[in-house]
Amino acid sequence: MSHADGLSIEYERHRRVRDLIAVVRYCLEGLSLGFDAHDDPHAKGPGAYLAVVAGLGLADHADPMGSNRWPVEACAEPLVDLDAFSDTLAEVALTRDGAVVLSVDGVVQEQMVRFRDLPDGRSAYADWMGSRHMSALDTSRHESVVATLTLSQESGRVTAFRDGEYEAVEREAIAARWRSADDQPV
Repeated sequence: MSHADGLSIEYERHRRVRDLIAVVRYCLEGLSLGFDAHDDPHAKGPGAYLAVVAGLGLADHADPMGSNRWPVEACAEPLVDLDAFSDTLAEVALTRDGAVVLSVDGVVQEQMVRFRDLPDGRSAYADWMGSRHMSALDTSRHESVVATLTLSQESGRVTAFRDGEYEAVEREAIAARWRSADDQPV
C-alpha cells in the first residue's frame, strides 16, 4: 500500500455513509409498502432513483434533468430529519423524474440529474430492469459513486447497486420477517 492509498477514505465502509444508505433504503421500502396498487396496470406508483456520491462534482458524467428539483427547503439532510426526508421523497417519487443526488456528507443536492453512460461498455442487465434500474447499475460503476438505489414504479422492488453489482428486494420480501401474515402486501 502506498502512502496515498493509506490516506484514502473508503466511503462504502464509513459509518455515516452506511447510515445514509440505510435511511434511503428504509424510506424507499416504506414507499413501496405504502402503495397498494402495484397490480393495477392503470395505477402509477412511486418511482425513485437516488445516488450517493463522493467527490467535487458530477459535471463529467451527469446532466441536469430539466426543471426537476429536490425541494431542499422541505428537507436538505436525510440524517437530520427522517420524517421530512420520507415525506419529501414520497412527493418527489410521484411527481419528478431523474436521479436525486446525495453527497457522502448527507446533503441532498437540489438539481436532479440524468447520469451519462460509461464509455467502457455496459453492465449485464437483468430482464426486469427498466431504464431507471439500468442507469443506476451503470452509474454505480462510476468511481465517485458510492451506491445507487431505486424503487420500481411498476413492482415496488427496492434495489441497491454498488460497483456494478446489485441486491434487489421484491416488494413481498420487504420487512417480511417483521410482518404477520395479515400484513403481507397483496
